[in-house]
Amino acid sequence: MFDIADEALESSILAMLEEIETLLRDGVASADPLVTEAAQHLVVAGGKRFRPMLVAVGGQLTAGSGHDAAAQRELVLAAAVVELTHLATLYHDDVMDEAAVRRGAPSANQRWSNSIAILVGDYLFARAADLAADLGPEAVRIQSRTFARLVHGQIAETVGPRGDDPIAHYLQVVADKTASLIATSARFGGMFGGAEPAQVSALAEFGETIGVAFQLSDDLLDISSDSAASGKTPGTDLRKGVPTLPVLYAQAGTDADAASVRLREILASGPVEDEAQVVEALGLLRESAALKRARETVRWYAEQARATLAPLPDVSARRTLASLCDLIVDRTG
Repeated sequence: MFDIADEALESSILAMLEEIETLLRDGVASADPLVTEAAQHLVVAGGKRFRPMLVAVGGQLTAGSGHDAAAQRELVLAAAVVELTHLATLYHDDVMDEAAVRRGAPSANQRWSNSIAILVGDYLFARAADLAADLGPEAVRIQSRTFARLVHGQIAETVGPRGDDPIAHYLQVVADKTASLIATSARFGGMFGGAEPAQVSALAEFGETIGVAFQLSDDLLDISSDSAASGKTPGTDLRKGVPTLPVLYAQAGTDADAASVRLREILASGPVEDEAQVVEALGLLRESAALKRARETVRWYAEQARATLAPLPDVSARRTLASLCDLIVDRTG
């Protein structure tokens, strides 16, 4: 997703990502072969590595001619901490969602069992905390508070709005469950890359805001994407009854035209299980004011994220972060 601004920066980040991959594989190894196999299951399956990339890019804001070996090691450790934390949540999410596939491979709960998947997720959280301890007490504090926000977000998503405005509730869930760890990724990049405190705060704010935009753009892709181009099956959230932002906007709408009324009728039932209705709902959503409003919301968050970069030095790393704002908007049309 990153449009890296120049070759020197790209070379530095790619070298760091290689070190991160090695640490991820080695860092989850256990004396128990089953634990090692299950813990490495999602590591070797790959992924976007969005969070480690944010650590790496944020860590280059003040690099100049490059970091020394100690600073480079801290950035690699920090990237592994956030990625292991993220992977741990995926093991738990797949149990809660009864998922059969993750990253093109059978999910851990499908391959082993729900109990094993939960315990391996706990193990990954523990390994993340262990690596954070090598970075000092402040890193441990930040990681643990981020973990608390992740849990709060998951609980809020599970129990629902409880009388609150559904849209405000959903945006808070996104901030806690997704954006909090992205904010920590950007913060760690600045902290261990030698940035000034004000710059570290700006990076954290950028991560929080772009993290919301990132998740909301995924919501839109579930509706607007072409499966052949994106590799995703459109309508997955509709089938599961997941109330993403375009759906919430549609449900809150009051337009009386036939298309809007029909869309609200389909969405009122929760999970859309009839395949013909999934196709109909996708068609109506793609032409709806709700989708347009959701796109505008993504654009607003992306522009807010861009504005947070103002205190950062005008270097390639900052320009790379700014390009992420454009890429997130562009991917959703």
